[in-house]
Amino acid sequence: MKIISLRHNPKKIEHFIEYFVRHWHADKIYRNCMTALLDSDSVLPQWYLLIDDDKIIGGVGLITNDFISRMDLWPWLCALFIEESCRGKNLGKLLIEHAKKESYRLGFENLYLCTDHTGYYEKFNFEYIGDGFHPWNESSRIYKCST
Repeated sequence: MKIISLRHNPKKIEHFIEYFVRHWHADKIYRNCMTALLDSDSVLPQWYLLIDDDKIIGGVGLITNDFISRMDLWPWLCALFIEESCRGKNLGKLLIEHAKKESYRLGFENLYLCTDHTGYYEKFNFEYIGDGFHPWNESSRIYKCST
């Protein structure tokens, strides 16, 4: 099992785009974001895939903002997904820990996320810090952890 980065594997861009679009939809957003990052000097965004025997079984991203009102906070862990057939094996933890290490390597002291889930991210030392608001007039819980 290995985690690969889009920045280090630019020829696999269509695999990255297809995976995230399949699970999170928003084709134009993912395509534009991932294509643009290949020509960018910015440290964010970052996209990672979890691979097992050449099969993609999970993914996660690090971005500057997750469509949330707290634009003073970054980076944001986003689009975490583990294939249903692979759940229950701590693979989400593997991707979260990788995102934390990468955030630290990139010079960030904290990592944030927004979610409606309670009880999951707390297991990985994320602490609830308040609510944020989305452009579509919904709110989400905001969490923070040290990298």
